[in-house]
Amino acid sequence: MAGSLDRAVVVTGASTGIGRAAVARAVHEGCQVFASVRKQADADSLTQEFGDAVTPLIFDVADEAAVKAGAAQVAQALGNRKLFGLVNNAGVAVPGPLLYLDPQELARQLDINVVGVHRVTQAFAPLLGADEGRAGKPGRIVMISSVGGQNGAPFVGPYAASKFALEGYSQSLRRELFLFGIDVIVIGPGAIATPIWDKVDRDQLKRYSNTPYASAVGRVTDYMLEQGKKGLPPADVGALIWKCLSDPKPKTRYAILRNEFMDRTLPRMMNPRTVDRIIAKRLGFPKRP
Repeated sequence: MAGSLDRAVVVTGASTGIGRAAVARAVHEGCQVFASVRKQADADSLTQEFGDAVTPLIFDVADEAAVKAGAAQVAQALGNRKLFGLVNNAGVAVPGPLLYLDPQELARQLDINVVGVHRVTQAFAPLLGADEGRAGKPGRIVMISSVGGQNGAPFVGPYAASKFALEGYSQSLRRELFLFGIDVIVIGPGAIATPIWDKVDRDQLKRYSNTPYASAVGRVTDYMLEQGKKGLPPADVGALIWKCLSDPKPKTRYAILRNEFMDRTLPRMMNPRTVDRIIAKRLGFPKRP
């Protein structure tokens, strides 16, 4: 059964993990969901699981023309209604030590995680209420950032850079969109137990085997895989996304971590140099003055 177009939601990166969980929760709440994926097989999977309640949109956030075509498809379905919500979830994580990272890889990371969000936001903003001729209350934008958007860890510098940028982008955007009544809310998850951890390509990291960081990269990879598989279920983030879309008075940012004190609160309380030394010791780096 189709959901209500009066509470229509767009979710990017909906094939698995957080995006898929956001789709499931919105469908449960009676929404009509427009879910973006890059492959037809993922679109078919969404249709098989959710039926008419989900309309797949096939686009890559790096493809501006495809994003605009997706927005046009949603606009046609909505008629004169406003969009209830946009969840900017699509993204990638490019690993590696920054001194040895190909600049094109950094550019790809930022193009997808930052410029891609910008493309999607611009394309769908009129449907959320920037076009004030549409009927209904203005919608909301939920940005999926990361604990890495406030704390840069070694060897995920490109990802951290993209999420720090997303945090600043979101804050500026929220203050600009006040003109139209469109709210912008950021979620910063920690490790989430998703299939992404089964897809980690260790061969991709072998390019750094002849660098001074070789052993440390392996150690960090093992740690992140272990933490990821013990992470929170995606459904927990899906529930928080729905809270951001539906709460009458949401906060501007939410963190969701299994151990918030150790992973977020304590590092923010400590002297940054102390945190540096702790990380260096764990990585086996020599002591410095």
